Amino acid sequence: MNGSRARARMPRSGALLLAGALAAGTVVAGAGTGAAAADPCAGGGPLPRVCAQPGDLIDVHLGELHPTQAVLGFDQVFYKLGRYGGDRDEAAGDVNKRFDDWCETNGQEEAATAGPGARLDDPSSFSCTVPVGKETAGTIAFMKTAVVGPGGKLYLTDGHHTLTSFLEGPDGSADLRIRLRVTDNFSSLSAPDFWQRMTEQKKVWLRDEDNRPLGVDRLPDRLGITHFRDDPYRSLVYFTRDIGYEVPDGATEFLEFSWGAWLRGEHDVSAYDLTAPGPYLDLVKGASKSMAALDADVVVDDGKTAAQLGRIDAWNGGKKETGGEFAKLGKPLSDPKPGKLAEALDYRARVLPAPACTRKVTGPRNGPLTVTSGVTCLDRAAQRGPVVVRPGAALVVTGSTLEGPLQADRAAAVHLCGSRVEGPVSVNRTVGPVRVGGPGCTANTVAGPVVLTGNTGGVLLAANTVTGPLVCSANRPGVDDTGRANEVGGPRTGQCAVL
Repeated sequence: MNGSRARARMPRSGALLLAGALAAGTVVAGAGTGAAAADPCAGGGPLPRVCAQPGDLIDVHLGELHPTQAVLGFDQVFYKLGRYGGDRDEAAGDVNKRFDDWCETNGQEEAATAGPGARLDDPSSFSCTVPVGKETAGTIAFMKTAVVGPGGKLYLTDGHHTLTSFLEGPDGSADLRIRLRVTDNFSSLSAPDFWQRMTEQKKVWLRDEDNRPLGVDRLPDRLGITHFRDDPYRSLVYFTRDIGYEVPDGATEFLEFSWGAWLRGEHDVSAYDLTAPGPYLDLVKGASKSMAALDADVVVDDGKTAAQLGRIDAWNGGKKETGGEFAKLGKPLSDPKPGKLAEALDYRARVLPAPACTRKVTGPRNGPLTVTSGVTCLDRAAQRGPVVVRPGAALVVTGSTLEGPLQADRAAAVHLCGSRVEGPVSVNRTVGPVRVGGPGCTANTVAGPVVLTGNTGGVLLAANTVTGPLVCSANRPGVDDTGRANEVGGPRTGQCAVL
């Protein structure tokens, strides 16, 4: 069975027993407190989000969740995506790891069955060992958590990596459903008071990928890897788990970021080639030994000691580097049970890098945008007006909205990730890569037709929603959906007829 099935961690303190089955998209009232809610939330039946109380379990779709951190350790997500998209679990007679992870996250322990063709977005295609309504404090302890904010908005406080992996996985989307445990209801607060409370209670991580302070206005507004920045120290900490530290009982949110902040002063990740397993493993070894060598009462970050952050008593569990978790981590991709590091790097190698920006547009912009040379990047922009990319120029659009058509002819490259286009998209005769979704690139929504013709640098078109026709022809070497089908409202023709 998957390694995740060995549950050595103790349940988080305060985990509460679910009382009854969950109504989809609603709150199970009193699951945490056992007390009747006050008006207007009294009574049976579905209740609005603002009625949720600490301990309640709520059913959500991934697209409605608001992050409370701006960065991820991408390599942790890449490991999960590599595992989710592979078949080694099935080849070993087990179910794919994503079903185990989903069941655990949903408070149902692990996967019991997942037949051929099973999908996370089809709950009838797989089952978990613990049925809904039979959860225990122990199974609920592994659920991810959220805070109810002003207007009933849900703010994710634990699980950014896991839920991003679900969303970007083989059967993921913003519509995928999961349950969360509510820790707090701050819906009665104003927005400024809400963020003050979140900051005071350390339920938000306001540092960027370089550990510099940032404001709440720079937090992503939704999940998806495109909407986050990559913090290599956060990935490094993930790989040191159970080698240099263990997740303690009662672990607080953002524990791994605290370790990452400390490691910045101890190890320079830029001195290592993090695309190669050997140097990366050397870095993990050095970092984890530094962590394990700390005295228990040494303050690591933000007043937390090494003991509070789970510093391990003996490096690698007291085993030599040829054994224990360190040896497992370093197993190559050719091994029947490759290590997390090898799978992460294998997936990372599939991610097309975007060209470096020579011009950057953020925030609102009105009027036509013509890209005549260089690389124009729209990052969290709201472009109102048509966008035209001239021959030899490149366009990179991430986490943005475009109100108007997008047209590119003989461009150097076009990347469209985690964005929404209100209007037709036409990309023709591009000499470099055309990426519309795909590995490391969150899917898009296009309200209109998409036409891709004569592009010669390869075309990735994966997991997008297109409300109009999809026309693809004469693209070399073809059009690749990486196994993640696009949802298309109109006819599909040419090379996209079978996608």
